Amino acid sequence: MVQPLEERPAYLRKDGHVAIITMNRPHAMNAVNAAMSIALQEAVDEFVADPELRVGILTGAGKAFCAGADLKEVAAKRPLIGPGQFERGFGGIMKQLIDKPLIAAVNGYALGGGTEFLLACDLAVMSDAATLGLPEVRHGIIAAGGGLLRLARRVPLSIALESVMTGAPISPEEALRWGLVNRVVPADQVMDTAMELAGKIARNAPLAVQASKRVVYQAAALSDWEAEAWTLSDDAAQVIMRTADAKEGPRSFAEKRKPKWEGR
Repeated sequence: MVQPLEERPAYLRKDGHVAIITMNRPHAMNAVNAAMSIALQEAVDEFVADPELRVGILTGAGKAFCAGADLKEVAAKRPLIGPGQFERGFGGIMKQLIDKPLIAAVNGYALGGGTEFLLACDLAVMSDAATLGLPEVRHGIIAAGGGLLRLARRVPLSIALESVMTGAPISPEEALRWGLVNRVVPADQVMDTAMELAGKIARNAPLAVQASKRVVYQAAALSDWEAEAWTLSDDAAQVIMRTADAKEGPRSFAEKRKPKWEGR
């Protein structure tokens, strides 16, 4: 018997070209255990494999986005990921970049692994009642789900160091000021705002969007004067210019109509 979506620890539902991926352990503030990590990876893989899905939104059921690792599971010495997930990390996204854009819709509490999920996404919309932060040092551990690797790429080094060494929470105002999130809105507007942002992206040529995302990430550690950075950009441009969508874009503009993207 197929398990209903609402009973799964994570699931995907479709809204046009947008995949809404929901972490679904509201009784535990969507804290990560192995079952949720496996279900989340399955949802992510479904999103990646479906050519009709162009943008993903990651959110949480109930009042929380994600409370991070389920410390009860840690205390019981049970794994937080499924067999074979180590190479990809929590939910299949912590260690493996996916080509399609992913937006975090932070509807509530998002400390520890919740903040690390946000950092693994490309864009973020945050509730004005939510809280971010990496409090692991307060529990004798470190933010090993990517927080220590990614935070300083998003905010100034001194801000990142203060955050990870004090474990202090990050308010919505601070998150917006430092560019950790793209929008801060009232709690009841988080999903609508994330959908609006996803719609703006989904209207564009999907292969061009994916190539743009790859180049930005790959070139982030390079100077824009380095030959390697320009090779990344030039190679991506050459591939895109050979696609059907690259021909459709100028043609639809000249014919004064909306483009019909084929994703090829």
